[in-house]
Amino acid sequence: MNLFQELQNQELRAVTRRQFFGKCATGIGTLALGSLLQENLLASEAVNPLAPKSPHFPARAKRIIYLHMAGAPSQLDLFDYKPKLIELNTKPCPDSFLKNERFAFIKGVPKLLGTPHKFAKYGQSGAELSELLPHLATVADDIAIVKSMYTEQFNHAPAQLFLHTGASRIGRPSMGSWLTYGLGSEASDLPGFVVLVSGGKTPDGGASLWGSGFLPTVYQGVQCRAQGDPVLYVSNPPGMNREMRRQTLDALKDLNEMELKQVGDPETLTRIAQYELAYRMQTSVPDVMDISKEPKAIQEMYGVEPGKVAFANNCLLARRLIERGTRFVQLYHWGWDQHGADMATDIRDGLSRQTKQSDQACAALIKDLKQRGLLEDTLIVWGGEFGRTPMNEERNGSKFLGRDHHPHAFSIWLAGGGIKPGITYGETDELGYHVAHNAVHVHDLQATILRCFGFDHTKLTYKFQGRNFRLTDVKGEVVDKLLA
Repeated sequence: MNLFQELQNQELRAVTRRQFFGKCATGIGTLALGSLLQENLLASEAVNPLAPKSPHFPARAKRIIYLHMAGAPSQLDLFDYKPKLIELNTKPCPDSFLKNERFAFIKGVPKLLGTPHKFAKYGQSGAELSELLPHLATVADDIAIVKSMYTEQFNHAPAQLFLHTGASRIGRPSMGSWLTYGLGSEASDLPGFVVLVSGGKTPDGGASLWGSGFLPTVYQGVQCRAQGDPVLYVSNPPGMNREMRRQTLDALKDLNEMELKQVGDPETLTRIAQYELAYRMQTSVPDVMDISKEPKAIQEMYGVEPGKVAFANNCLLARRLIERGTRFVQLYHWGWDQHGADMATDIRDGLSRQTKQSDQACAALIKDLKQRGLLEDTLIVWGGEFGRTPMNEERNGSKFLGRDHHPHAFSIWLAGGGIKPGITYGETDELGYHVAHNAVHVHDLQATILRCFGFDHTKLTYKFQGRNFRLTDVKGEVVDKLLA
């Protein structure tokens, strides 16, 4: 093979599948015009592919802080009070609930488990909350509690993927990626989509929970750390100063722009944008991640400990990030998998420990955003990937109290960003096993979140492998009664 043939083959290999089929579907004249338009489009996108964009209609929310309690909190011990379940505590579970049912760990005929925690009503709304949530009780009139969530998955990784990407398998774009794809970002020197992790373990779904799937990778989430370099590899390597870094990036940009004109691969845009953003982040990220600069009263309100990895610290960081234009801040806090296998996972001790780590900061986040005038256009979502069973798991004869995974019913709460405050939506049966009224599927939640941002969830799509994909797949209905 001669050199000319090899160069031709290299050029053919560089042409993306999307480009090939796009060109084959046009006539010569249209192809020429499309080529010119595409060149102009690529040139403008190369300047800033994350430039702010308009949604389908006026939006109530401009930004979101999603508080994911990885492991799945027990709704029956926090939000969904069931006196009948307490009355039937230790009684065998009815056969009707066990027929054709699959559990992650429960075997045989389990015993019903009433909550050991006390409940009371709070605020003018009369929201019924557990004694484990004393701080959230002070903002009961600012939140909307949904008691009728349900999902199709009962293991952690698939359920987390389903909640955050709309599919139980790896490969779909995350909710944060969809929103930054649809809206862009208002931050010029920070990522549009940031992820913060606490609890000593990353969620089971891994980085795919904030991945961009088949969307251009410029829309994927950036994980920031509370200790060490906030973002891996953003610092200059040994022997390189900031001036040298700038010269290197300028040379790389020239080379990438040459490739962009020749090939038109959208991933080249991502490469250019990420290099430039990383350069700007070298000064902006350390500043925004330094919560010690916050007033003492704010630090005490959240209960933060600067320099440590903690959920409270991440809540305050989330507020600092959205103030500076970050569109989507995703917090993952592991430790809510209360199976009752030992004291650490007992719904008395283990669950109490988790709420002590998180309750104060959640309430502080709502109060802080409200006093800054940010709550009305900042959406907050709190919840896990599924619920917990009304039965005691008793794995291997354990004497501790614990609940197995339960996809049929769980609770979440939302605040701000166009959500109606001070309401409780949905209801489960008297044992908390199934949804009884106003069921909300995971895709319904996703559709409602997108609606808060001004999107028709059926029209926020991206063509991949011959069809238009969306976050809600082929399902999802907006829950209008949750909207203000």
